[in-house]
Amino acid sequence: MIKLNYINRIKARLSIHSNKKSTNVLEGTYKSIYRGKSMNFENLREYTIDDDMKDIDWKSSARSGNLLVKQFIAEKKHNILLVMDSGIKMDADTDKQENKKELALYTAGSIGYLAIKNNDYVGMIYKEKGVEFKPFKYNLYNLEEYLCAYAATKTEEAVEIEELLEYIVKNIPKKKVVFIITDIAGVNSISRQTLKQLKQTSDIFVISINDHNMTGDSLYDVKEKNFIPKIFLKDQRLATVEKYVKSQLWETNHQKLKALNIPLTSISSLDELTIKITKLLEEHKYE
Repeated sequence: MIKLNYINRIKARLSIHSNKKSTNVLEGTYKSIYRGKSMNFENLREYTIDDDMKDIDWKSSARSGNLLVKQFIAEKKHNILLVMDSGIKMDADTDKQENKKELALYTAGSIGYLAIKNNDYVGMIYKEKGVEFKPFKYNLYNLEEYLCAYAATKTEEAVEIEELLEYIVKNIPKKKVVFIITDIAGVNSISRQTLKQLKQTSDIFVISINDHNMTGDSLYDVKEKNFIPKIFLKDQRLATVEKYVKSQLWETNHQKLKALNIPLTSISSLDELTIKITKLLEEHKYE
């Protein structure tokens, strides 16, 4: 029997935020991402303090004299596909000095955990020697297996997210929710054409794991396999240029995705994971 090591850590991390109500918000938001798409209107009921004001039926409330909200029921379960960047750049650290691959793993694990808790199906796709597609399953033991497999990936090359998305378009035609977890360079490498093709059968969310800035006393380049000379790390002009280039790259890709109604967020640390995923889902909740 597989031990739920990653799952138990994810559950523990989510419970840390329970006093802040962020976990409840995250779970509620996840359940609502398909409202108006694969959730059907069932009836009206009286408003409670935990309801979202966007669900209030103002006309019915005016007629009845009571504040009423729309209640929805799920039409069917969803297929959640986690698209993971496993390239060598994911071995680097974020700007909060956390490992990018580990942060990607916990991000995917948190989304997968919420999906299975909601009785949805979860699959995963990444690349090692070739494209690895883990089929849609609906229990935590399968998710643990997928997370362990991703954690064990080792590659000395960059991974083209575009290749994974093209594989999905050609080989996984069923309706699904796709979470692309990469970094801003990975986002930049995805073509508009491929995104348009994928959107024909999928809702898409994009999560960018932030890169470390070229500053500090010591910084290791995982691609070149050496330390960056300190003279570059201490150069303020270089730091300014880097900041500008990063901001421009982010804005370009934000606009690319926005034009296709694809939500984008960035994550730098485990501590901000819950709130960032919540905001990402909220962007899509009432499309």
